[in-house]
Amino acid sequence: MTLQIACQDCDTVHRQDTRLWRCGCGGPLDVDFRGRIDAAMLRRRSRGMWRYREALPIGADARVVSFNEGFTPIVRMRIDGKPLTVKQENLFPTGSFKDRGASVLISRARELGVEKVVEDSSGNAGAAVAAYSAKAGIECEIYVPEATSPGKLAQIRLYGAKLIRVPGSREATAHAAMEAAERHFYASHVWNPFFFQGTKTYAFEIWEQLGFNAPDTLIVPTGHGTMLIGAFLGFRDLLENGLIDRLPRMIAVQAAGCAPLYRMWRDQLAELPPAPSGDTIAEGIAIAEPARASQILDIIRETGGRIIAVTDAEIERALLDICKQGLYAEPTSATAVAAFRKIPADRDECVVAPLTGHGLKSTEKMLKLTG
Repeated sequence: MTLQIACQDCDTVHRQDTRLWRCGCGGPLDVDFRGRIDAAMLRRRSRGMWRYREALPIGADARVVSFNEGFTPIVRMRIDGKPLTVKQENLFPTGSFKDRGASVLISRARELGVEKVVEDSSGNAGAAVAAYSAKAGIECEIYVPEATSPGKLAQIRLYGAKLIRVPGSREATAHAAMEAAERHFYASHVWNPFFFQGTKTYAFEIWEQLGFNAPDTLIVPTGHGTMLIGAFLGFRDLLENGLIDRLPRMIAVQAAGCAPLYRMWRDQLAELPPAPSGDTIAEGIAIAEPARASQILDIIRETGGRIIAVTDAEIERALLDICKQGLYAEPTSATAVAAFRKIPADRDECVVAPLTGHGLKSTEKMLKLTG
C-alpha cells in the first residue's frame, strides 16, 4: 500500500508512519491515497463500508476495527412537492455518520500501536471514537463542551472513555484537547486526515445505491466539514477510477446562529470572520473556527456548489417534516432539509442529503418541539 501524508499549506511530506495530526508549520495534513474500486468485485461482497477495502488506507486486515457498519438505507421523501433522497446515517452503531471516520481512524491508531487517544467533540464524534477505542482495547479520553446533550455524555461514559467537560465555547474544548494531544495520540475528526478516509465511504454507498450513479446535488450540514470533505474525496476516487463522469454539485449548510463559512463565501473573504460560538439548536455544526475552511471553500468552488445558512425556525420546521414522515433525526440533520427548500431543483434532479445523527441523542431538544 502506497500513501503519502503531506501538509496542505507548505507541502512538507511526512513519514508514512507519522503520528502527527498537524504539520510543524501549523497547516492541516492530507492523506494522498488513491484506492481501487471494482464494481464487479463489490457485487460478491457483504454490505458494509469495509467492502471498499482497497480504497481504505489501512494495511493489514487484522488491524481493522469494525462493527460491520455502513450501507445505511436511503429513503425517498417529498419536501414541498419536490423529491429528496435522504441517507439514514443516524442508524450507525453509535447513532451518527461519525462511525465511518472512527472506524478508519482507530484502525490507523491500532496499526501504529497507539495505547491511548484523545478527542474533542460536541458529542457524536466523541461517542464514535469512544466506541471504536473500546472495541480496539485502546484507552480513550474525550473532551466535550459543558453544554453537550446529556444523552451523548452518557453514551461516551458507558463506552468506558474518560469524559472531560470544558466550560466555555466549542473552541475552548478543542484547545484543551490539543494540549492533551502533546502527550497522546490525537484522534481528531477535524485534524487527523485518516478520519476523512472513512467518511468518504458515504459517497461510495450513495453511488452504489443510486444504481452506480452520482447524484446531481449533495446537501451536507457543515461545521468542520467532516462529511463534506469526505464525500468529495469519495466522489473524486470514483471519478479517477472511471466509475462516474462528473462530481456532484456540493452544497454546504450552516446554522445562521454560527455561520462563519457562509459569511466567508457570501462576502468573498480570504479569512474566516469572527462568529458567535454556537447559539443554535444545531449543535453539531456550531463551529466558529473550522480548521479546514479553505479546503471546504475550494470544494464548493470546484463542484459549482454554494453555502446556505438556515435559521433555527427553518431547522425546527424541517425537523418536524422529517419526523412526520417517520424518520427520527437530531436537529443538525434537519439543516439539510431546510436548505433544500431554498434551492431551485428540477423535478428530475437527484438531490441527496444525510440524516447525520439520531434524534434519541437530543431528547431534551426534541421534547421542546412537542410543547
